[in-house]
Order: sequence, then structure tokens, then C-alpha cells
Amino acid sequence: MQHLDDVKGKEIVPGLYGRFVHGENITLSFVDIKPGSQLPEHSHPHEQITYILEGELEMVIGGEKMLLMPGMVHVIPGNVPHSAYARTAVKVLDAFSPVREDYRI
Repeated sequence: MQHLDDVKGKEIVPGLYGRFVHGENITLSFVDIKPGSQLPEHSHPHEQITYILEGELEMVIGGEKMLLMPGMVHVIPGNVPHSAYARTAVKVLDAFSPVREDYRI
């Protein structure tokens, strides 16, 4: 058991800073995003569930543009291209399955 404040993090891309907790089959990613930051289009084999804790995040998922706001959740299937733009400061909780080995620190 540990406190989230004690979990070491890393910069994912400029303006996006994540802290990661890994289980056997899942990774939780707690991400702070600075206003105006962009996550370029990418895809990965992991299924992803994104939950917006704070702020406004524009996402393009599989070619569909949407605005995610606090309390909203979206499931992104594996291998589906997606990108994001932070309209404001944003806090996001992402869950990935299987584990994101590339997010291990």
C-alpha cells in the first residue's frame, strides 16, 4: 500500500505528467495535463478507459471529435487511433489492460 503522492511519475509528452500504478493485468494512470498541451495521434494494443476528473479535454477517437468534461468516461478499444488537446488544466484517470509495460519507471 502506498499514497499516490509517493508514486514516482514521468512526463509522457510535453505538458502531460503521469503517475502509474501497475497490477498483474491492469495499469492505472493518473495524468495532470497543462492547458494547451497536446497528445499527438497514436494507438496501442491496450484497451483504455479514460475518466475526466477535472477540466476540459478535446479528444479525437477513431476519427470522432468529442469534448470530455468532469465526470465523463470513454472506452477506447485497443489499436484505435486517438489524440487529445487540453482546453484547460486537466486531471485524468486512465485504466489500461493489459499492463502498460512502457509506463513502468
